[in-house]
Amino acid sequence: MIIFNASFLAVVGLILTGWYIWKCISSPLRVLPGPKTSLFMSLILKSIAPNEVSFASLEGIKEIYGSGGSGYDKTEFYDLFKAYGRSLSRGSQSAQEDSLNDVPSLLVEVWTYSSVGTIGEASQGPDANGEEDLHDYAFDGVTHQLFHPYGSDSLRNAQHEDIMKQVAFDDSLQNRLVQYYNPPLHRIIGQALSIFAKPRETPLADELVLSATQQTDSAQFTLLNRMQDKVYNMDHMDMAAECLDHMAAGIDTTGDGLCFLMWEISQPRSLHVQRRLQEELMANPDVAFDKLPYLDAVVSEGLRCFPAIPMSLPRYVPRGGRTIDGFFIPEHTIVSCQAYSTHRIDQTAFPQPDLFNPERWFEEEGALERKRLFFAFASGGRGCVGKHLALAEMKILLRDVYSKFTTLPDGSMTDEDMEMSDQLISSQPRGKKCLLRFEPIKMDAYS
Repeated sequence: MIIFNASFLAVVGLILTGWYIWKCISSPLRVLPGPKTSLFMSLILKSIAPNEVSFASLEGIKEIYGSGGSGYDKTEFYDLFKAYGRSLSRGSQSAQEDSLNDVPSLLVEVWTYSSVGTIGEASQGPDANGEEDLHDYAFDGVTHQLFHPYGSDSLRNAQHEDIMKQVAFDDSLQNRLVQYYNPPLHRIIGQALSIFAKPRETPLADELVLSATQQTDSAQFTLLNRMQDKVYNMDHMDMAAECLDHMAAGIDTTGDGLCFLMWEISQPRSLHVQRRLQEELMANPDVAFDKLPYLDAVVSEGLRCFPAIPMSLPRYVPRGGRTIDGFFIPEHTIVSCQAYSTHRIDQTAFPQPDLFNPERWFEEEGALERKRLFFAFASGGRGCVGKHLALAEMKILLRDVYSKFTTLPDGSMTDEDMEMSDQLISSQPRGKKCLLRFEPIKMDAYS
């Protein structure tokens, strides 16, 4: 039969190959800067592909994510984060924003105050790991925001810490990414891939979330309480999916952000930053955490240098195509920005971009551009709804730690241990540990 004729199959293969090559080299995207190989293929970890363009400019941010970018819908990439088979509900967006904006700072203050001593004490033990402690802190914070008083206490409760580890140190996304980008390849190698990147399994977290979301007496400020309002028309599994999604998003981001920041200001090259921060805190013991300018600058610079979410945030170009940063991009092309590049590429706004320098946030020149290019929480109407909670957690913990302690790197740590390891949706220390020494401040040094 003709379909088994080798010559026929070869001709068909050549025709299809020629058609594909012509399609790629005639694409409107061929004029864009980037590796020429991106015209022909999309590798799993690439941000530029035949139908995908990544921007690192203010114009790109404004068009794709800002008010001028309305109509840039999220891609199916976000389906990778479905919980219980359900996508994040748009109907609960206002409930999320109200809840996350209204978390009482007093509650954050209470769990932070009780956590600081625990973190300090744990850091001195033989099994100390500051990375895990900071993830515990973030886990406790986000679960109380979700369904207080049914949140976790993982800094003191080993069983709760096991839940945190199951969620935060999950490596199943790599498996799901292969399935998303190349389904035929995943069907071939999926079984073997599962040896290295197991399918997502979080039974302990499921038990916590499914149980907590059945409660009807959660605190008024919690997301659960808001979602239970009949106006949102959400059933139990809808609410559980929302809470699991927020819980997963709120652990690595805050935990790793604090981890890299505290490591940096503990280095000899940055001890002047730590000392100036301590001086501000000592001189203003009664000032609210969000009214301390140097603390704010330290957190902003930490998030600039070590963005908790390094991945691109993909969107589809609307019907008719759009011109972005001077380039016409056809409709349905995937476009995106990501924080690591936008925080570095404009050296007018960020001189010496790889230098950790909180003082840059006090300079008048370039101040507006710096704020506009700051992309740690994304931008626009679909920016991170957990921004206010994350900033409160980070600032209050840093305030309470550096009012009491000086932190120094443990002698067993190396620079390689703390290199940023891209986990696609988060950045973790390559060595999966962060060991710091907490030394009580000698008060007479600031008298």
